[in-house]
Amino acid sequence: MRTSSRECDPADAWRRCPCALVLPALLALLLSAGNAFSQDNPAPVSPGSGTVERRRIEPGMGAPGFALKDIAGASFTFAAEKTKSPMLFVFFSIFCESCRRSLAHAQRLQDRFGRTGLRVVAVALDGQPFRSSVSGFARQEGYGFRVLMDEIEANDRFRAADLFGVTEIPTSVLIGSGGRILFVGKGVVPEGDIEKFLTPAKKP
Repeated sequence: MRTSSRECDPADAWRRCPCALVLPALLALLLSAGNAFSQDNPAPVSPGSGTVERRRIEPGMGAPGFALKDIAGASFTFAAEKTKSPMLFVFFSIFCESCRRSLAHAQRLQDRFGRTGLRVVAVALDGQPFRSSVSGFARQEGYGFRVLMDEIEANDRFRAADLFGVTEIPTSVLIGSGGRILFVGKGVVPEGDIEKFLTPAKKP
């Protein structure tokens, strides 16, 4: 894991040394590094040692399918969810201050556009050892959206993040009700950049 005043890579630490993440000393180090995150710049997510190339995701492409479990242990399968309504995915880490800002933006978007079908789904890259911490963080912040835990597969790749070409966190991906990608943004994305793809709720 490398840290500096502007970047941190908790995902790479989990990818390369998952057993070390359970140590209290490293947890304290990660917390310290997380507090040093830039408020606007995304943190890099380093590729693993697997041989699968990270896919490049762009608007107009079909969103890749995946299945994960949320922080409550319930299953989420994208293939079964993608045609219901637009979905905003936010890939994040609890050790990333910029991610917290991005998740706050996502919550406001769901509050404003939820009645017209928008669903926000956050995907944590912190690894299963931090599942309870991610759950506690989501409760503390009062998020009203679903939070999934990404998983590392046998080829040393994230099950969802690598499919979506995530190289930095936070990364936001807006998907239309037909499963097509409408928008991809890295860092703290202004809410207006996503709003233009959404249908405003009608006043009662």
